Amino acid sequence: MERNGSAATSTLFLDRIGEVTVTMDPGGFSWKLIGPDQFWASCLCMNLRLKSENRIEFANIYAVEFIGWGLLEDANGRAGSFLSGSKLEMYRFVVHGFQRGRTCGSPWTLCEYTFGHKDLRTCESWVQQLIAQTNIEAVRPKNLLVFVHPSCGKGHGVKTWEMVESMFSRANVQTKVTITQRARHAYDLIASLSDKELSSFDGIVAVGGDGLFNEVLNGLLSSRHDAPYPPSSEELNNACKKDQNVQCMNNGIMCSRPLCNGATNMLSTPSSGSDDHEPLLSAVGSITSNGGSHDRGLPADADTVKVSFPNDWFRLGLIPAGSTDSIVVSTTGTRDPVTSALQIILGKRISLDIAQVVRWKTSPSSKEVPSVHYAASFAGYGFYGDVIKGSEGYRWMGPKRYDYAGTMAFLKHRSYEAEIKFLKTEEDVVNKKGTQTSERFHENLKKVVCRANCNICNDTNDSADLDISNISSQDSRWLQYRGCFLSVGAAVISCRNERAPEGLVAEAHLSDGFLHLILIKDCPRPFYLWHLLKLQRGSNPFDFKFVEHHKTPAFTFDSSHNESVWNVDGEILQACQVSVRVCRGLINLFASGPEV
Repeated sequence: MERNGSAATSTLFLDRIGEVTVTMDPGGFSWKLIGPDQFWASCLCMNLRLKSENRIEFANIYAVEFIGWGLLEDANGRAGSFLSGSKLEMYRFVVHGFQRGRTCGSPWTLCEYTFGHKDLRTCESWVQQLIAQTNIEAVRPKNLLVFVHPSCGKGHGVKTWEMVESMFSRANVQTKVTITQRARHAYDLIASLSDKELSSFDGIVAVGGDGLFNEVLNGLLSSRHDAPYPPSSEELNNACKKDQNVQCMNNGIMCSRPLCNGATNMLSTPSSGSDDHEPLLSAVGSITSNGGSHDRGLPADADTVKVSFPNDWFRLGLIPAGSTDSIVVSTTGTRDPVTSALQIILGKRISLDIAQVVRWKTSPSSKEVPSVHYAASFAGYGFYGDVIKGSEGYRWMGPKRYDYAGTMAFLKHRSYEAEIKFLKTEEDVVNKKGTQTSERFHENLKKVVCRANCNICNDTNDSADLDISNISSQDSRWLQYRGCFLSVGAAVISCRNERAPEGLVAEAHLSDGFLHLILIKDCPRPFYLWHLLKLQRGSNPFDFKFVEHHKTPAFTFDSSHNESVWNVDGEILQACQVSVRVCRGLINLFASGPEV
């Protein structure tokens, strides 16, 4: 290997191409065919993908693998027939990379280049240099805990993992793999891990749908997220009684009463309980691939290491194999297992808002201890809960069960009486008709969708306004609604999926510290159908008088019945009184954000 300034050059043999001059500069690795046979090699080589590329950036290399002594093919055919190249023996190494899609949302495609040389040290030197350069790009994981849902979606969870497992092996990422056998299997295993055991991993990967990711998320945060609860509706009601100025709305009509400013906020200690459930079919037990430990640079007193969230090093990953996979689509821009696996291996990192859902009461008469649940994408009551509850008895239908359950819930057209209080932001204004809208938000931010390296998600100037410790009953910005609602929903992210390519809320961001509260008031069935069709077609679904849309960091829900259920990331939660607040950037995700 020769050096020319910051570039290293050498002569290597490229499989099915011929002898090439390779150059490594600070940005990438390139090659050029040597000799007068370049034209014939271009005409005769059957591997056309190699002809369109003669350079690969380090950011697009996910593994470099030395494969020892063996055969390579010379496409120039100097020593063989006209149509078939000669076979040459030498030491070889493979550069595993990928090509980004030509259009936004296109999956990344794998490619590989096999180089060779007669000298072993030359090959080993190139392998070491390439590995060193690729590790500069990001902090890549070395040890991952993986959970595979065998019956998610169309039952392809295990096949999906088998499709990408070799990629982790090539990249020398050690994986401890468990195939879930029952509901809450992943939750129980993660919640039972000691901090020392958890700190031996760089992250946890779920191979399945949004439900499995929710199970992993709750198992991880149940005892490791130490934060106060948002106020309950009862606390806010007590605050209201001490002040005459409370803003409320009856059936969406603003009453002239702003919320009080002097009540004491009683905070509770988070509970580790969780009633989320999703029946899982029995499957093969736990398997381990490339198991082992690695040096993560833990302190000498690692026995007493404390893992809490948020933190900067631990990340979660999701490889899609579910029914909708809205979390993957919203965070990577595509629903592709290979793309998601690559972003995990490459150590991509984005922060993700998480909704903390506190269940105060299961039924109006119950007096249980409050329990905490976490949602990464969506929490909804009414229509959304009826769909997920109605689909439980039709799991044999696969993803089509949601179409059937959704149709039945739409035909029933049930509305539910409830009281909602939410924390007003500066972007919420009252228009002349007296209904609450987000005019400035819709006018200025409607087209500012979340993307990779998003400026809005990276902007922390408003962190004081979004400080979760400030979300209390003492805040004077609480607004109140009373009425009958077809649905009450809160989107943490855009919730894009194949049925709604723009998502439930197209302008929602991954880490801006806001929930998008969507209130669908009782309306004629044709109007509600129109709203649902607008969601599917990507047009504005909030352009109706019966739809309220608010950006808020927190809200409460209170109902005098338990006729419906909450849909929390596709998991059922029975509750008639909840408080929900956003925790900005609570977790880190192995993803780069959607490319727009």
